[in-house]
Amino acid sequence: MSVFGVYGVSNASRIIYLGLHALQHRGQEGAGIATFDDDGVCHHHRGLGLAGEVFPSSTLDSYGGSLGIGSTQYANAAKGGLDNVQPLFFHHRSGDLAIAGEGSLVNSERVSSYLEDRGSIFHTFTDGEILANLIKKDGKEDRIVHIIDALNMMEGGFAFLIITRNRIYAMRDKYGIKPLALGRLGDGWVVSSETCAFELVGADYVRDIEPGEIVTLDRHGVRSVMYSRFKKRKVCSMEYIYIARPDSVIDGCSVYGFRKEVGRHLADECPARADIVVGVPDSGLSAAMGYAERSGIPFETGLIKNRYVARTFIQPSQQLREKSVQMKLSAVRSVVSGKRLVLVDDSIVRGTTCMKIVRLLRAAGASEVHVRIASPMMKHPCYYGVDTSTREELLCSTRSLEEACRMIEADSLGYVSCASCVASTGGCSELCLACFNGEYPTSLYEHETEI
Repeated sequence: MSVFGVYGVSNASRIIYLGLHALQHRGQEGAGIATFDDDGVCHHHRGLGLAGEVFPSSTLDSYGGSLGIGSTQYANAAKGGLDNVQPLFFHHRSGDLAIAGEGSLVNSERVSSYLEDRGSIFHTFTDGEILANLIKKDGKEDRIVHIIDALNMMEGGFAFLIITRNRIYAMRDKYGIKPLALGRLGDGWVVSSETCAFELVGADYVRDIEPGEIVTLDRHGVRSVMYSRFKKRKVCSMEYIYIARPDSVIDGCSVYGFRKEVGRHLADECPARADIVVGVPDSGLSAAMGYAERSGIPFETGLIKNRYVARTFIQPSQQLREKSVQMKLSAVRSVVSGKRLVLVDDSIVRGTTCMKIVRLLRAAGASEVHVRIASPMMKHPCYYGVDTSTREELLCSTRSLEEACRMIEADSLGYVSCASCVASTGGCSELCLACFNGEYPTSLYEHETEI
């Protein structure tokens, strides 16, 4: 999932549309935009599909105003469908608002039950709807007070944008698990899940929203308040490893630089006797280049990606993931035939994708396939918005390295260490490594029985 917001920029809907294009890799099932025009009327539209399919030019042209928010939807089996595409719009006599968010609460069931006991009725499975119901609509305090109270009842990894007729509130979880960045566009402002969107819309990066911070964008400029005294920087390691685009910067650390450095560490920790290094496009390429540089083994393009197929990891079902792999990649026979390969990929979750790639390369004539993974062994599920399934479905949750190697049908298998992942940030950022080492930064509430 992704969020993108614009304040104080004419044709806000057009800017949001471009921003969602840049963030499309974070979610491809659906997209939505909500803007407020100069009369305080909210225009909102959501749909299933890519941003280019959801928003025809006629729709964008009909949206007035200089502030708005948008979102792309990352599907999973439990929370798919149009109802869960954001932003969600809420009408109330105290003022209309729309909410878009990404990530996941670990106490959503507990908070939902609390709200339902007090009369709330839910239409979606989104955390944005939970946040909307937590924000009190009565009282004389400013809305920011109620947002602070609401956020302090929510636990997990998240980034939310809230828009009213006059302002945007941008907020990040107190652990900094999910990224959120602020940029400057002319006399206005933009907020984005990733900095890569700033380049496309012509904005300049200003800074990252801090863990536990709420930034308000309105006619007063940029105002900041910390909603929690507790704050810790534990950025999701999968943002650097797989999710984010390589041209993004998260908390001062270049995603491309991180991946290449991890590849160098991987070569040191898991050497292989091979003729060429082949990266799995796209998120495995930077690490493969780093591996090749450090090992001295030539890097070659042994796999070609079909650009018109979605990312396999964010498909809503395992059956669709497996079908997508067959459509997504093809081997370059003239490059791999008769060669011993080091195949570098960003991660292994369930193992089925990696196994199919190994088979693909062998069918193209590769004599050996040595798989090297630019992340540690994934042994634990993520509860902060990365769809890594249940513990039982993870390849390495109950298997040894040797058993996992046999499962994916490789000649050898190696993973980089957690220590090398941390070192590859260059000290810019701490990391949440829970899916690798089981050390979750938050309490897991209703998920405690699953680990």
